[in-house]
Amino acid sequence: MNRNKNILLGVTGGIAAYKACALTSKLTQQGANVQVIMTENAAKFVSPLTFQALSRNPVYTDTFDEKDPASIAHIDLADWADVTVLAPATANIIGKLAGGIADDMLSTVLLATQSAVYIAPAMNVHMYAHPAVMDNMKKLESWGYHFIEPGEGYLACGYVGKGRLEEPESIITAIEQHQAKKALFSGKKMLVSAGPTQEKVDPVRFFTNRSSGKMGFALAEAAAKLGAEVVLVTGPVSLETSNKQIKRIDVVTAEEMYQTMHDHFPASDIVVKAAAVADYRPKQVYEEKLKKQPDDWYVEMERTKDILQSLGEKKEHQFLAGFAAETTNPIEYGMAKLDQKNLDAIIVNNVAADGAGFGGDTNIVTYVNKFQQKKEISLASKQDIADKLLLLISHDMKDEPN
Repeated sequence: MNRNKNILLGVTGGIAAYKACALTSKLTQQGANVQVIMTENAAKFVSPLTFQALSRNPVYTDTFDEKDPASIAHIDLADWADVTVLAPATANIIGKLAGGIADDMLSTVLLATQSAVYIAPAMNVHMYAHPAVMDNMKKLESWGYHFIEPGEGYLACGYVGKGRLEEPESIITAIEQHQAKKALFSGKKMLVSAGPTQEKVDPVRFFTNRSSGKMGFALAEAAAKLGAEVVLVTGPVSLETSNKQIKRIDVVTAEEMYQTMHDHFPASDIVVKAAAVADYRPKQVYEEKLKKQPDDWYVEMERTKDILQSLGEKKEHQFLAGFAAETTNPIEYGMAKLDQKNLDAIIVNNVAADGAGFGGDTNIVTYVNKFQQKKEISLASKQDIADKLLLLISHDMKDEPN
């Protein structure tokens, strides 16, 4: 997979820099075009000449050392790269990247490149576990950077634990697997709904539910990472989106979500309705705030449109999946929806179970496809569950049993 690929390798100042030599050699042997950027501290561990000999290319160490007057090196390299790899990545370079700092050749290129960036950390076990480092990595991951976790073992500092740079072979395998996975939904258009809706009673009151939107947002993020062009239709939530492949559309009411989903449905290849849409709304909406009454107050409700069923009725080429949040006989009710609403898959979760339900960062689901094959996904983060669900959807789009 790496033949003729332009790979930019960033080497930072850690004892594990010697492993970057082997990484350079293996990538070059696979036919990749490798350019190396070293930090000043990295050059104290391994000579730039070593990387020059292994890559058969000049090594970059200084932002102001312009080797070609016809171009600006740090922009040229940033544009040239198909893939960028940081190995080893110290706590320092991770912090710089998370903070948007560009004070040397490597950090400047990292801010300028639009290529996929893979970060292989290497540091002391306590440094790796420090809250600042962990927060920086989470921030970068949310921005679309990819981490290759360090291994556990004996470290140069004498400690035994997590922080050892992964072996070159493992780094290459991780990149190849991710690149192959990234193309899974390439060229596909995906429509996802997320969050609750709000149904107005008067200027200060509305009916809603406990949905946080986290599951739908996780699906949108995961789909974008797999190469899909994503439209995310969300009710009122406190979540943010940063991936450029996600077009976010904010709505408030069930009617607004209905209209927006139908507007984008014809052009979509994959549709996942993860939103918790209100089944009912107040029949009468008051323009002025209702004053407190001495007696009980009754609100007459009317049905909202069933978005999922209406999409199932119009389905042509689309793969259509929905969520069934249940508390009683979840699989039975979920499978009934699968048939009634002409779905290709239903994702069932018992919102009363520990670790599942609204608002949390974890979930437990059962995926049931149109062949009535079930796949249980045990307690995991919503991000992990989103990844697994999309792999199942990809499988079923080929009409293959799971």
